[in-house]
Parts: sequence; structure tokens; C-alpha cells
Amino acid sequence: MLMLDKQFFLDSLRDMAQLAEEQRNHWTKLDSEIGDGDHGINLSIGFRAVTKQLDALDIESTDIAGLYKKVGMTLLSKVGGASGPLYGSFFMKAGTNIAGLHEINFRQFCEMIQEGVDAIVFRGKAQIGDKTMLDAFLPGLEVLFQSDLENEPVAAFEAFVARMKQGSDETIPLICKKGRAMRLGERAIGHRDPGSESAWMFMNVYLEQLKKRF
Repeated sequence: MLMLDKQFFLDSLRDMAQLAEEQRNHWTKLDSEIGDGDHGINLSIGFRAVTKQLDALDIESTDIAGLYKKVGMTLLSKVGGASGPLYGSFFMKAGTNIAGLHEINFRQFCEMIQEGVDAIVFRGKAQIGDKTMLDAFLPGLEVLFQSDLENEPVAAFEAFVARMKQGSDETIPLICKKGRAMRLGERAIGHRDPGSESAWMFMNVYLEQLKKRF
């Protein structure tokens, strides 16, 4: 089975930080339509802090779980709004079952994402149809774990990201049932959930790193 070393995760995190800078205005514009207008700003601030943590980290002695815990704690402490607690929880919990490992197989990587999303579900108490990032994550994970993880890992992850992107599209006609956007009622119809957009784009970073390697 395909193996992923620590460098894969470091490169992915740095690319996520770059993505947060590139998409800052786009994500903020989406959020200004139905929320506080701070989604892109907050994620940009958070991942700048993550980059500083990565630069200062003793990479050799830090396992993948420790790396992700550090990222999660940084996002929790530096990012306001809903995105900080949700993405912070995602990264903190993603490494729960791989403590001590500096390399993992592809299935373990997929299970990391599942653990992270479970933490988002627990933290946000949302479900499919609530117009949140879970409208992207949950259908995507269903597709991912129905795929051939052993023999076609890159294709499996492509299908995962594609379904997440579709899930983000599917938030456009929905009414918000979580967060401050709930107060908009039907006025939220016609607007994309910003968290669903950033979620699939962050997962696409992993996909691009997989394609570079395999």
C-alpha cells in the first residue's frame, strides 16, 4: 500500500498556508454574503501562525500526530469565528490514532481525515443539509471509503475531492441551520457556504501532493 512520510504532511501544511493567503479575499467575500465576513481573514491569520510554528519546530523528533496537534492548537488559539475551533479540532484529532509514527499508509491517512471530521461533527453538532463544511466532508468521505484505497489511492482521493466540491455546490440552494447565518432564513438561499469551499480546497492540497509523488 502507498506510504506517506512526514515530508508529505509538512509540504501539504505549507501549501495550505499558501492557499489561505491566495483565497483570503475569495473566502471572505463568500462569508460576507451570509456570515461575519471573516472566514478568509481568520484562516489567513491562522495559517501564518502555523507557518511560524513549522519553521520553529524540531521536525526530526516530532511525529505526524505531534505535528498535527501543534497545528490544531495554533489554529484554536489564533483563529476567531467558527473556523478556528472547527479546523483546530480537525487537526488536533486527526492524529489521535497514529501517535509515534513518522510514516503511515494511505488507509491510515484516510482514517486521519475521518477522525478529524468526526471532531468537527462533535464540535459543531451539524449534519448534512445544514449548509456547513460537513455538506462537503461527509458525502466526500462516503465516496472515499467506498473506493479502492489499496490499489487506486490517487483515484480514490480524486473522487473524494470531487464529491466534496459537489457538496459545496449543493450548499448554494440551502437555508443555513447553524451559526450566525441562521438569522438570514431564506435570504441565505443562492449563496455558497464558505466553510464548505475552504474544506474541499484544503483537501485538494493533499490531492496535489499525492499527484506529485505518485
